[in-house]
Amino acid sequence: MDPLQAIVLAIVQGLSEFLPISSSGHLILVPHFLGWQDQGLAFDVAVHVGTLVAVVTYFRKPLRAMLIAGLGSLVHRRLDADGRMAWCVVIGTVPVGVVGFLGSGLIEAHLRNPLFVAGTLSVFGVLMWVADRLGRQSRDEYTLGIREALIIGCAQALALMPGTSRSGITITAGLALGLTRSAAARFSFLLSVPGIAMAGGYEFLKMMSADAPVDWVVTGLGVAVSAVTGYACIHLLLKVIERVGLLPFTIYRLLLAGLIVVTFA
Repeated sequence: MDPLQAIVLAIVQGLSEFLPISSSGHLILVPHFLGWQDQGLAFDVAVHVGTLVAVVTYFRKPLRAMLIAGLGSLVHRRLDADGRMAWCVVIGTVPVGVVGFLGSGLIEAHLRNPLFVAGTLSVFGVLMWVADRLGRQSRDEYTLGIREALIIGCAQALALMPGTSRSGITITAGLALGLTRSAAARFSFLLSVPGIAMAGGYEFLKMMSADAPVDWVVTGLGVAVSAVTGYACIHLLLKVIERVGLLPFTIYRLLLAGLIVVTFA
């Protein structure tokens, strides 16, 4: 992979990870449309690590408070709002960890194709719009309980299917549980931290043990570019999501799905 391809894919990842349009789907589609060889799951995870840097940097203050309160709850057996949020993130991560561990090989071998992406873009895009229209939107993320966090976590596990959108499906679940748009987005971003960290660590170990050489310069370039664009995207989305809603993203997903079908069917 040349540096230009890495930069383009990293920008795509940085913009699409936190918008509800499926970063994994776009990372599959861009090489198909541009005639590039598929970059493989390892590079996809590398640029996901870049967006992990973005979300940890952006939410560093609440993450620090959650970490301190979560660890403190183990000692004092008492939960404040930050401690409860920390445990919600931990419990919400369990489903994607289990499904990712058991099904990553199947996903990489059979689901990384454009027509499958078109289907998941459409179905989950419509579900997102329905949740946006019908959700009460009366709660913030600190009102979530452990059971509700687990429900959102199970939704996040569905995002292992390319085209689903991790942020899209978790925002959808949050809206269905009565969160406001911005609260659902913030919890989605916080929930992404351990999941992306686990996936990045797993792929790093695979790369270290693989016989094939790893182009660390290109990989590092991808991480850096996706981190910068991801940070900008988080800031922009949280500024505008309450005003614009999720309908524009649903329309985009349906149009993109139609283009995929016309091109590849």
